[in-house]
Amino acid sequence: MSESEIPPEGRPVDVYLDLLRVRMDTEDYRLLLRVVEPVLEAIDEHRLAGVDLALEGGDEELPQEVRDEAALVIATAVTGRLDNEVVELEVDETGPVRVVTDAATAADPSRLGEIADFIRDRHRQNEELRGIAEASGLPTDF
Repeated sequence: MSESEIPPEGRPVDVYLDLLRVRMDTEDYRLLLRVVEPVLEAIDEHRLAGVDLALEGGDEELPQEVRDEAALVIATAVTGRLDNEVVELEVDETGPVRVVTDAATAADPSRLGEIADFIRDRHRQNEELRGIAEASGLPTDF
């Protein structure tokens, strides 16, 4: 669906949620809504900085499809774009990492390589900081 097909009063995220409602299993869709509604409300109220979102672990393990769709719903709400994709990158230090990006970036191997390099660098920095925190007797759960 292109942006010209979105009704003038509709937000892209609402259109995307409507499409998911039709496409997804009812229980998975309800689970998806429980995950994304607090984030969507925070975005609408311009208080996103105070929202903690975990798409893994917790009390209830989310199926991978629900996690991916939740990430895409949030990306659509933030960017206003419907061409977001989830891409899995293999990063030696961390294993597979799933990222959300636009369709053009998802189709560009060199750009995906740059993203993987950034993730590797960030992981190394976090490990260095974790080591410094541990040596200093500070919490290491950042």
